[in-house]
Amino acid sequence: MATVAPNPNFNAEASANELRKAMKGLGTDEDAIIRVLVAHNNQQRQEIKSKFKTLFGKDLIDELKSELKGNFEDAVVALMTPTIQFLAREIRGAMKGAGTDESVLIELLCARTNNEIKAVKTAYETEFKRNLEKDIQSETGGHFKRLLVSQCNASRDENTNVDLAKAEKDARDIYDAGEKVLGTDESVFNMVLCTRSFPQLRATFEKYRTVTGKGILDSIGRETSGDLKEGFSAIVNYVWDSNYYFAERLYKSMKGLGTDDKTLIRLIVTRSEIDLKPISKTFQKSFGKTLQEFIRGDCSGDYRKLLLAVLGNN
Repeated sequence: MATVAPNPNFNAEASANELRKAMKGLGTDEDAIIRVLVAHNNQQRQEIKSKFKTLFGKDLIDELKSELKGNFEDAVVALMTPTIQFLAREIRGAMKGAGTDESVLIELLCARTNNEIKAVKTAYETEFKRNLEKDIQSETGGHFKRLLVSQCNASRDENTNVDLAKAEKDARDIYDAGEKVLGTDESVFNMVLCTRSFPQLRATFEKYRTVTGKGILDSIGRETSGDLKEGFSAIVNYVWDSNYYFAERLYKSMKGLGTDDKTLIRLIVTRSEIDLKPISKTFQKSFGKTLQEFIRGDCSGDYRKLLLAVLGNN
């Protein structure tokens, strides 16, 4: 369930005027900006952005960026950007410049559906005039590269029927390719995890425990390492319980010293119209505190207000 829904009393012109008023003259009314953005879903925000340009001859995002700063600015821009376009930019940012942020690539390619991946690929290629698969191949290597290329292909079986015989065979094949022998045939893990439907994978994981007496995640942890282990584990966790997968990502973004604000913003904003409510419930159940409590402890000022508003707009 979403925490941000379409505004039933939507008036693009009134909202555009309210944002103009919040930024006009000396000072900025950040509370008004938060109120308008969180009271509308992404599609309505795009209409407000268009109406703003029609009324005032200025780009709304440019105006907001000139008035705001820091993490608050980043979160506002994320809310004002079409979701798929925002995710495409996040993938580009993860590969651009020195170094690669593999955790972002894993989240956005290993924990998404075929349709979501296809939409992001199209947006990436439209905006950057680049081929996502080729960029992944140039920025990653080894079996991890093969995993991401497989996921980027977005060809997972979507048949909801479960074949228990196939599940048992796949479970035994994974065992034979990993725990049973010295060395690991990663291609078998890749084939099963990247091609089977989500219901089929759940059946396979259950058969794996029945056949081997071990959990699939334990075996992945013993048989693989580094980014490949994280990628395989992300698929398993997402398939088992997507709410827990995203809750854990949020927890890791805030636990310990410092905050991974890019991940925090990306997850709060992009899940707000999909499943942020059950993610929040799972977060509290899994980590002993509410997501709101974590945000209050890790964030401050208008940035904190905005994130809490997105969470609390029920």
